[in-house]
Amino acid sequence: MKRPVLSHGVRAHGFKALGILALVGLAACGGGDRVLFDGKYYPAKAKKDGALERFVVTVRRADQGLEGAREAGRYEGTDYCIKKFGTSTIAWAPGPDADRAAILTDGGNVVLRGTCNKW
Repeated sequence: MKRPVLSHGVRAHGFKALGILALVGLAACGGGDRVLFDGKYYPAKAKKDGALERFVVTVRRADQGLEGAREAGRYEGTDYCIKKFGTSTIAWAPGPDADRAAILTDGGNVVLRGTCNKW
């Protein structure tokens, strides 16, 4: 039995497989999930700081705007606590509302620290 052929000689089965591979490839990229603050992207990363409930967030590109960087850090810290403990309650020290000098590094990054409230 012959497979159906589309107008340009591409077999239907091969075309379907190619489409599935393209969708899987796009899903793996994840580039469309960027969250913007004040209309700009601030790369941020939260990581464990000793005990699992303690974390440090580093936000790059703070030179685009300190308020956006603060909010990106708040978002990343909240995301960390929700993923690790299922709560968004955080004791910040220093946090996104701290004075500029307390959170801005010489390299122009914003660095925030917090502890997830586990209960």
